[in-house]
Amino acid sequence: MSRPSVLFVCVHNAGRSQMAAGYLAHLSGGAVEVRSAGSEPAETVNPVAVEAMAEEGIDLSAQQPRVLTSEAVQASDVVVTMGCGDACPIFPGKRYEDWALDDPAGQGLAAVRPIRDAIRGRVERLIEQLGVTPVAR
Repeated sequence: MSRPSVLFVCVHNAGRSQMAAGYLAHLSGGAVEVRSAGSEPAETVNPVAVEAMAEEGIDLSAQQPRVLTSEAVQASDVVVTMGCGDACPIFPGKRYEDWALDDPAGQGLAAVRPIRDAIRGRVERLIEQLGVTPVAR
């Protein structure tokens, strides 16, 4: 059986989707193929998101926002959107979820931590739904 694949999408691919991708890659120990993208990608990942994830032992400093492509959606089993609205192409046979989460853009670390923690909880549930055993709690 091949690894399940998940694509996280938000507008700028600089905060929520990067944190979710970081958690999924870390917590699945490579058992899930992880992608992230944005409908209007920023130049860099949000430094406060990088700092918040560093507190969790996950380094996002080398990540770069990527543009959302139809190919990335087609190559993914699960597509998780976070505030990108109708910008994400819909393909039959894909599982889509929309996670309503506050945008960390322009927020301080104290405001981003609860967003980060909510993302972790959702990623842990997603890992369970995919039938993958988490490597870290």
